[in-house]
Amino acid sequence: MDKQSVDYGNWVPKKMLWILLGIVLTLVAGSFLPVPFVVQIILRIIAAFFIFLFFYLSCAYYLFAKNDNELQHNIHHAMIDKLSWNGEGKALDIGTGSGACAIKVAKKFRNSKVTGIDYWGKAWNYSLKVCENNAATEGVGERTNFQKASAADLPFDDGEFDVAVSNFVFHEVRDAKDKREVVQEALRVVKKGGAFSFQDLFLSEKIYGEIEDLLKTIRDWGIEEVHFTNTADLVNIPRLLRVPGVLGEIGIIYGKK
Repeated sequence: MDKQSVDYGNWVPKKMLWILLGIVLTLVAGSFLPVPFVVQIILRIIAAFFIFLFFYLSCAYYLFAKNDNELQHNIHHAMIDKLSWNGEGKALDIGTGSGACAIKVAKKFRNSKVTGIDYWGKAWNYSLKVCENNAATEGVGERTNFQKASAADLPFDDGEFDVAVSNFVFHEVRDAKDKREVVQEALRVVKKGGAFSFQDLFLSEKIYGEIEDLLKTIRDWGIEEVHFTNTADLVNIPRLLRVPGVLGEIGIIYGKK
């Protein structure tokens, strides 16, 4: 297997870094134009903010890329390892991105067939072709398939899958204002008695409210077993990334429908 042809990407898109750098250069250049002094000061203050953001995200990019994306892989495995499943049947990866989690599920559960869905927005360096190439390279191309779809409106029947997983996706779904609805939609396609493991910013009260209230809401939907684990208890997350909006509020909700 040619591992160098596998491309799982980085959770900090290069495109974002280039855009930030362009903004910084534009603001700095603008601050030296023959404009009123107060305008120069304002431009430099704004530039300072974007310089900080650029360097922070550059450091985050390095940490995610370090040791062949080790941190990203560890976070994926922390979520997948919470699945209580014998590996027989169909699995769904919601927001598959580069296909990383779908492929990991297929490799761990050798008798499974895995579907990965994503909207593949322009902000990311992921695509259907990238997923298919990665799956083929990893030797699971025949047991995986990928298609474009929204996590807010999955094109599958109720209870169609034995298990469902999703990593760091629900909070990004623009089709749903209430992200709890995305969780409910993900659970809809899991069969009764099936397993699920979802990883997201579940500790963000701004997005999901109190975690205990969220778990109670999920139980009220008729879900048999619901558990929560803070990802930081399972994975060594660098201090630089343990901030709100990055990995400081990440956790895993898992259980049995």
